[in-house]
Amino acid sequence: MSTPRPGAPRIVVTVAVADRQTDPANAARKNALYADSVTRHGGEAIVLDATSDEETRKVAFATMDGLLISGGADLHPDRYGQPSRGSTTIELDRDVLEHEAWTAAQTRNVPVLGVCRGFQVINVFSGGSLLQHVDGHQGPRWGSGPAKIHPLRIAPGTRLARILFPTNAGGGVVRVNTYHHQAVRPSDLAPGLVANAWASSPAGDLIEGLEAADGRFVFGVQCHPERTESTPPAFERLFSVFVDAARGPADRR
Repeated sequence: MSTPRPGAPRIVVTVAVADRQTDPANAARKNALYADSVTRHGGEAIVLDATSDEETRKVAFATMDGLLISGGADLHPDRYGQPSRGSTTIELDRDVLEHEAWTAAQTRNVPVLGVCRGFQVINVFSGGSLLQHVDGHQGPRWGSGPAKIHPLRIAPGTRLARILFPTNAGGGVVRVNTYHHQAVRPSDLAPGLVANAWASSPAGDLIEGLEAADGRFVFGVQCHPERTESTPPAFERLFSVFVDAARGPADRR
């Protein structure tokens, strides 16, 4: 991980507690990829997990310039008013951490980027829900073999289309990795969010990218762009634009 430059935007990165995972070393490597995605674009990654104490959280949330919510366990379905119907690994204390982080980010109007679980967190904490299981979208565990890949349709005219295709915001199709078993259908999308990317599934078309309808920098993607070995290079611009957005004052975001 590179050393942050003086004045670098402070990006809180919420991650899984590596030592609690089945393979702690692999989990730590996955966590590091998120931090690296911030630091290589000039940001300072402030990594928090569910073991971070109250004072550490308070200072981080009060001083952060952006929030990156990473991938990991399923959200508890209580968060979106459903009984458990296919949810598996759940980490209640991580749900609490990320609700605190999301609330602080919205209060302070800082840019937010969600990846995989983080994409789902944005939707749920904005008032949406989830399909608790979908077949065909969960590939091999990262590090245990080649990623499962599927087409992703980028909606024309969206801000995501402009980021990925800066010379042509007419959208397009890219091929991305897929590591998830829960999903967002059109009926699950929260008010105030716009679908900007779609993928096919046995359950019908799934929303796999979202952005705030009111122009705030709130983006989520279901794929894992930090895993660059299985991600189109265009997604590097998403991290770059995110960190650049965190450099600016809140009233310009």
